[in-house]
Amino acid sequence: MRSKLLNISTSPHIRRGISTPDIMRNVVWALLPVVAFAVYAFGLDAFIVITTTTISCVITEHILCLSARKQTTIGDWSAVITGMLLGLTLPPLFPIWMAFIGGVVAIALGKFAFGGLGYNVFNPALVGRVVLQAAFPVAVTTWTAAFRPDRFSAVSAPVFTFPFMTPEVSGFTGATPLAAFKFDGVSTDAQELALGLVSGSAGETCSLLIAVCGIYLAVRKMMNWRIPISILLSVFLLSWLLRLFGGEDFPDPAFMLFSGGLMLGAVFMASDMVASPMTPIGVWVYGILIGTLVVVIRVWGGQPEGVMYAILLGNAVSPQIDRLIKPRVYGT
Repeated sequence: MRSKLLNISTSPHIRRGISTPDIMRNVVWALLPVVAFAVYAFGLDAFIVITTTTISCVITEHILCLSARKQTTIGDWSAVITGMLLGLTLPPLFPIWMAFIGGVVAIALGKFAFGGLGYNVFNPALVGRVVLQAAFPVAVTTWTAAFRPDRFSAVSAPVFTFPFMTPEVSGFTGATPLAAFKFDGVSTDAQELALGLVSGSAGETCSLLIAVCGIYLAVRKMMNWRIPISILLSVFLLSWLLRLFGGEDFPDPAFMLFSGGLMLGAVFMASDMVASPMTPIGVWVYGILIGTLVVVIRVWGGQPEGVMYAILLGNAVSPQIDRLIKPRVYGT
């Protein structure tokens, strides 16, 4: 008679692990539909800008690894993600020389300066974006209408502006839905916002599509679903309360959810595994903080959009959240 053997070992009890490149590669697959819709909405302009930021990030990471005499890490796909996200946060008319600088800053300052992947305090794509916002404020706030008839046959002149020259944007500038509401009191239909039929950054596209891509990552357990849910719920509830007690002076919850870069930021940027808290309660606190800051900046701040700053501030306090909210050790 054969006896059964009981094996006792220490954790972790994992039969098949998921490597970092596996996770990053799936994030790239999830981002591809968003990039495809951005190109469909804005044409060659968006394609060139997103391609430029992606190439810039990959080249910068490779060169920095070689200069530090380390094995190159471009094979883990993280630089590709940073480049794609950075390109999606920029206007389609953004000059490519500025976009290239943004990619260099995102990797060098936002990632490599902290020690590389796994050590970055802030989301690298947003670090590049905030530097571009400070260095080139006019170019960052120059928009074009979506679905122009000639978007696949012609490239807008500002995209190929020579370095350190002022882009020619005559006839292209316009306001995003958030800017139109904040400064002119003009609201945009929530359905148009959800389907991405408006002007804005390349990533201010179909919010429903971004949500579906986020669900894919959550189902594959490659994204903590609590982070985007807590952000979106916070924005919805606060907007609903402001609308309830403040009337039409405040935007309605659907407008706040689907406008700007909220969906892209909540799904793909705030959920950065390195820059977000680790505990279940901590990620809820983190998400509620970001959602609250988004509403506060959009409603009372000097700029119409606040997602970028809210996530970076959330990244900054993430270590403190982990320090204050610790899980109880089993057996104590």
